[in-house]
Amino acid sequence: MTKTPHITVIGSALSGNKGASAMLESSIQTLGERLPGVRFTLLSMYPGEDRKQNRYPNLEIVAANPKQLGITINSLALLYRILPPLRPLLRRSSKAIRALASSQALLDQGGITFTDGREKFLLYNVASILPAINVGTPVFKCAQAVGPFTNPVNRRAAKAFLPKASTLVTRGSITHGFAEKLGLKNLYAGADYAFSLELDGTEEAAAAKHFELGFFEGEEDVVGLSPSVVLQKKVDERGGDYTGQMVAFIDAMTAAGRKVLLVPHSVRTGTDKTHNNDLPLCREIFRRAADKSQVLFLDRELDSQVLRYLIGRCDLFVASRFHAMVSSLAMSVPTLVIGWSHKYKEVLEMFELEDRAFGHDKLEPAYLLERFEELAAEREADAAKLAAHLPEVKARSLAQADLIAELVRSRL
Repeated sequence: MTKTPHITVIGSALSGNKGASAMLESSIQTLGERLPGVRFTLLSMYPGEDRKQNRYPNLEIVAANPKQLGITINSLALLYRILPPLRPLLRRSSKAIRALASSQALLDQGGITFTDGREKFLLYNVASILPAINVGTPVFKCAQAVGPFTNPVNRRAAKAFLPKASTLVTRGSITHGFAEKLGLKNLYAGADYAFSLELDGTEEAAAAKHFELGFFEGEEDVVGLSPSVVLQKKVDERGGDYTGQMVAFIDAMTAAGRKVLLVPHSVRTGTDKTHNNDLPLCREIFRRAADKSQVLFLDRELDSQVLRYLIGRCDLFVASRFHAMVSSLAMSVPTLVIGWSHKYKEVLEMFELEDRAFGHDKLEPAYLLERFEELAAEREADAAKLAAHLPEVKARSLAQADLIAELVRSRL
């Protein structure tokens, strides 16, 4: 190798959404093993928060909030493409352009892109990958959900930009089917990158600094619950009361002699803004819980490995956050999912557990309890399916690291 391997990443983070953190840290772990000396640059929506949490000496954080990305970085990348004499100046004056120009690949780690019903995010979906395309850096779209493509605006955008990626890793069979029907040929049937995240053995001690881990001891089942402000908005918009429903579920659990681990899986420290932040919602849920002594509330931002360790201590789990579900499945915890798109079901299908997901439109206290008791009664069968399929799912997740490493080596 004549050059140092360099990879730029967009769509993930260290702070905020811990699913995004798990994807980023999985790529740093797995590609560090395959590409000695590799450097990473994260184009970050929250650069200040990400820098505070950056413990990786080979990771640089470069500011790329939506305005910077959409206007500044995209404009400079277009100039880079159409005015070659300006390229040295652009590389010197813009950290983002310098990173893209020196990288062998851009990893797009957006969890769900180019999807009907999310047209307001289309500009960001395009802006995330267009600078790399203009600079001439291959785009590798890590495992994600895309489609369906029935909306004409979304379909046109997807047909224009998704073929420009060197590889699109689909996160499940439903996404793969949507992509094939769109005519895409650059597909690889994988699994979410966060399934590759490994624990290093320090997580228990790190968790014990903040929480009494004796909570997990005893004969009572510990039920994990990961609420989501995304689900809250969808339920409340149709006249429901998501917060009240989560409180009612916790109260039913504790009244039945169970314990509850309350998990905000997306947390932004120092703000009450709810974008990528489940903490204010979980604070309100905990405040209204009847028996707080039987609830362990993770009331602060934790890193993705510590969260995964704590989720793995649960006996059963109820998830609304996608990557909270991934962590519970990765730790072989029988899981019930309340979701809002096909991205949940297609992952559960890999474990023959797709029936464990239902849409937020069905969420009512009685129905949630009914579905939970089914899960509890059939936990041994679910655990057996998790044990049988998890090695294959992890292998499909890890395969994308091999594909990325191959792409990088080919450009050194």
